[in-house]
Amino acid sequence: MTLPNQLSVFDISGRAMSAQLVRLNTTASNLANAGSISGTEAGAFRALKPVFRAVGNEPGVATVQVDRVIASATPVTRRHDPNHPLADADGNVWEAGVDSTAEMVEMIEAARQYQNNVQVIETAKSLMLDTLRVGR
Repeated sequence: MTLPNQLSVFDISGRAMSAQLVRLNTTASNLANAGSISGTEAGAFRALKPVFRAVGNEPGVATVQVDRVIASATPVTRRHDPNHPLADADGNVWEAGVDSTAEMVEMIEAARQYQNNVQVIETAKSLMLDTLRVGR
């Protein structure tokens, strides 16, 4: 099952699965750093977001590639906690700019997209095997 751009269904789904893994990994990193504290606003963790781009020369035949990973615009939270060991001279600390609820939604969506691509590969494989059986 080769498509006009020499990308098979397996290539397209495999690359899409790879992109979803990047999405899952950045989300896991964001959740792991949620609630982390920094002594400076600049040093506070900001959620990571992958940016994707379509790859393909033929209309209607494309796959996806991770273009870059950027820091989210979610603001960090300043909290007054003069007893915290990382507190600055004013007694402030900064908590990571991570929206845990949004990250969980992102993780569920990425996992579903990954599973959808697994199903595409399984269906294509099954159709190819059925075609070979008909030819016997």
